[in-house]
Amino acid sequence: MNSTQDLFRQIPAIDALLQEEPVQRWLAEYKSEFIIKLLRRSVQQIRETIRSSAADAFNKEDLTKQIIHLTEAELTAFFNSKLKCVVNGTGVVLHTNLGRAPLAPEVRHKLNDLAENYCSVEYAFETGKRGERNGIVEHLITALSGAEAAAVVNNNAAAVLLALNSIADGKEVILSRGQLIEIGGSFRIPEVMAQSGAKMIEVGTTNKTHLRDYENAVTEDTGAILVVHPSNYRVLGFVQEVPLEKLVRLAHKHAVPVIYDLGGGVFVDLEKYGLPHEPVVSDNVKLGVDVITFSGDKVLGGPQSGLIVGKKKYIRKIRENHLLRALRLDKLIFAALEETLKLYFKRDFEQKIPALRMLMEPMNSQKKRGEALLDQLPKAIFDSGTIDLTTGTSQVGSGAVPLEEIESYVLTLSHNSLSANQLAGLFRKNSYPVIGYIRRGKFTLNLRTIKESELPILKDAISSIFTE
Repeated sequence: MNSTQDLFRQIPAIDALLQEEPVQRWLAEYKSEFIIKLLRRSVQQIRETIRSSAADAFNKEDLTKQIIHLTEAELTAFFNSKLKCVVNGTGVVLHTNLGRAPLAPEVRHKLNDLAENYCSVEYAFETGKRGERNGIVEHLITALSGAEAAAVVNNNAAAVLLALNSIADGKEVILSRGQLIEIGGSFRIPEVMAQSGAKMIEVGTTNKTHLRDYENAVTEDTGAILVVHPSNYRVLGFVQEVPLEKLVRLAHKHAVPVIYDLGGGVFVDLEKYGLPHEPVVSDNVKLGVDVITFSGDKVLGGPQSGLIVGKKKYIRKIRENHLLRALRLDKLIFAALEETLKLYFKRDFEQKIPALRMLMEPMNSQKKRGEALLDQLPKAIFDSGTIDLTTGTSQVGSGAVPLEEIESYVLTLSHNSLSANQLAGLFRKNSYPVIGYIRRGKFTLNLRTIKESELPILKDAISSIFTE
């Protein structure tokens, strides 16, 4: 029987492993120090296996094969992309965990051009000198919103932080207790306020805040009044908040600006399309709100970004703030945002912006897509379970109108020998992952968020899982 030390002596040296054919192939593609590091890690695993099990069936050839196998598995795992395309069958149109708004084809074409070339992200052709990157999209944002000026940063949380720091650093900012919110990712208004350098002055109660509460809180140290739109929460029952127009009049009477954190701002009235109400940016500009912040990757349908619109004197302060450089967008996000905003000037913008198109898609279109998929499935699949086309509901997502649901068509799948959770797991592990949800004990795929082009992926996934 071989001792542990005898087995250790059978482990091949790194120099010997480097001569093996698979390793030679890796060395032709990857840096040698990287491959050597992986080999040493595999050797250590083998040492631990020998030490723990005192195995005696290994020889040098066996150990070499095992080390190469371990290294190959680690090499594959290391370069296995963590960022994958998925089929979104959740029915949540703006799913934060799945990247929120998908981008329009026009955006993809622009990104392809800019990604491999130099571009004028901060270059003024008129002077041949350094330009201002906010100018790439400011004219589009102001034309759509009616605001005097605009700036952009990397998300709405950054927009709120920057606005508060630029306008009210070292000053008091009045906020209703009913708006002391926390949203996904632990974005908490009190902490953001503190980080900005402003001092938060709470007024009213959790469920009711009156105009007189704001009036009594205004002092010579007041730097702004902050309003937070309840885009991702609701206080129901005996509640009251001050209408925005009254709050603006009060603030301006005291020469105090109003900062409105709109969250998921939109440029169109969604109610015209039978969708739940979301505040329109231009409507709030008309009310005289001084600064409005909102996301670019929610209902607007663009990339992750934070848009800030408002009056020139306040936007100028924001653009002069040194924090803006730390929060600025890169060239690719600017390109994606610019192309998305351009689409809003088209007659058929609702169909060109994927998020809006999904939200507005009629039921009969979803039904036809579901029926087409069922017709394409092999009949043998139905020996293993059932797949039904029925009605369900979708959500806007990303905190927008959280209590509202939109009627949709869904596919409900059940398997004779697999639970709903097991089905969900298998679909997630598909070569092209399919993400769904459990509804009434069945694995469910919502057709509102599944594109026509994704039906072949869905067909292959169902066929594979139901015929195994």
